[in-house]
Amino acid sequence: MVRILSIFFIILFTLTFKARSQWTIDLETGLAFQSYNDVRIPNQGATLFDFTKEFNPEGPVIPFRARVGYTIAEKNHIILLYAPLSIDYEGTPSKDIRFAENVLEQGVPTNGYYQFNSYRITYRRDFIRNDKWICGAGFTAKIRDASVRLANNEGIKGRKDNTGFVPLLHLFTEYQFSDYSIYFEGDGLAGGPGRAFDLFLGGRVLLTEKLSGKVGYRLLEGGADVDEVYNFTLVNYGIVGLIMQF
Repeated sequence: MVRILSIFFIILFTLTFKARSQWTIDLETGLAFQSYNDVRIPNQGATLFDFTKEFNPEGPVIPFRARVGYTIAEKNHIILLYAPLSIDYEGTPSKDIRFAENVLEQGVPTNGYYQFNSYRITYRRDFIRNDKWICGAGFTAKIRDASVRLANNEGIKGRKDNTGFVPLLHLFTEYQFSDYSIYFEGDGLAGGPGRAFDLFLGGRVLLTEKLSGKVGYRLLEGGADVDEVYNFTLVNYGIVGLIMQF
């Protein structure tokens, strides 16, 4: 984790030094709601359970994201993203859960934890750019930092951590009015043992010459079906944020 953060901030510092006048800073928060979060660890011999059915979040899930973008010659964009996501659960399982080589018995109060932090660098090139439309495409290099944990009141616990690299395709489309716009932006790829989608649809309105507000809906869906882990989740976000340009 320390190494990932170090690389992230080294890239950020390098871009800042080379191009101080072409920054975009995008900050967002809101509320997140899980539709499902199916887990089986390991994939063979363990119990398949859904966090959203067996447990309840301990409180509201308030996401946070920070992005820093750098534009080159108006049509080329390099974007760095830090997107943490963690959810604490509590509940009493309705069945025995075999998880990470341990068995957490039904009827025993249990706490759970789900983490899916994302670090990304994206390159996008706009192939349409005029007074009304901006349309672009590119690719994203993503590092995921994931963790799933369970622990009950009898001291039985299990944990699975996973860090890995995921290549994604990137799409962007925006339609601009006089002082506001609507836009779609997404990273995604499916195939092989898993899939990953992070899609946003919303709008932004100009507040000042260099500051805009944004509001919209974000969908985060995906997971993997491999020997070590089976996990697929869908998270819905209601989003508000600020976009600053320099």
